[in-house]
Amino acid sequence: MTNAYAAAGVDIAAATRAKELMAAAVRATHGPAVLAGMGAFGGCFDLGAAGVAGSGILVASTDGVGTKTLVATALGRYASVGQDLVNHCVNDILVQGATPLFFLDYVAAARLAPEQVAAIVGGVAAACQAVGCALLGGETAEMPDVYAPDGFDLAGTIVGIVSREAMLPRPNIAPGDLVLALPSSGLHTNGYSLARKIVAQSGMSYHDRPASLEGLSIGEALLAIHRCYLPEVQALRAAVTLKGLAHITGGGVYDNLPRALPAHLGATLTHGSWAIPPICTYLVEQGDLKEQEAYHALNMGLGMLAIIAPDEAPAALAACPEARVVGAIREGAGVALV
Repeated sequence: MTNAYAAAGVDIAAATRAKELMAAAVRATHGPAVLAGMGAFGGCFDLGAAGVAGSGILVASTDGVGTKTLVATALGRYASVGQDLVNHCVNDILVQGATPLFFLDYVAAARLAPEQVAAIVGGVAAACQAVGCALLGGETAEMPDVYAPDGFDLAGTIVGIVSREAMLPRPNIAPGDLVLALPSSGLHTNGYSLARKIVAQSGMSYHDRPASLEGLSIGEALLAIHRCYLPEVQALRAAVTLKGLAHITGGGVYDNLPRALPAHLGATLTHGSWAIPPICTYLVEQGDLKEQEAYHALNMGLGMLAIIAPDEAPAALAACPEARVVGAIREGAGVALV
């Protein structure tokens, strides 16, 4: 359990236990058309196995932006969280090899402010347009007894498609394969309950500009938009044979990289082989976070991880110059940082 994160109101272990308790009920609904369900970044549904003419695997994912909404409210900046939402969901289905088809959003608040909702949905639409994804519709809900007076919630569902032969991860991931990292732009959409608590306890405000944040205010650094890795992944797939991808979101690298690996394999990552965003370093120092806590609650600069064969590293780095070789696959489960 991440002690500091739990003290901030988020218990990762409790979330894991809840998933374990619901797993049997969820799996009871699965037929032969379900290729990946609970535990995968995106659920996979085989249209052919469901008797639908044509071919292809639908990949769907639902997510939200967490308490990043509270930072957006404090600063009165709403469009960026709409972009965060879409980009997060696109990245989740990329991990299965899929490209986006369409998106639906859900905005709920104690009181719907038209301008605020328009800004949020405008951000959703802009991000959808950037990746060629249709925004089919969604839902807005006003629930005064559920949300705090100035609070709002934001969630969305994405559906994409991939051919069976292009699905990830591939079954031939092996010891010695390399782990490439595509850098994050900041916290993305995870760790905000912890981040907000650390900022509050530091006595600083979102408008303060610590020197370590290189000219940004704390609020600006926290609202940095969650990167979409579709262009980079497309470039990598055109240059090399990707074996697997892991989107580093809630649970950090410890929980997310193993989701892309066979049960008997793990990974060793090397400190200093990638850049840690200043906002992550700031939070680690201000919150006095231990390494296990930091890499469990935050992405620590590891936005998307890709697994490739060692001999394909030169081609991968040429196709995506900002990528870094940060580690390797090994026998034995789990992630080690050395």
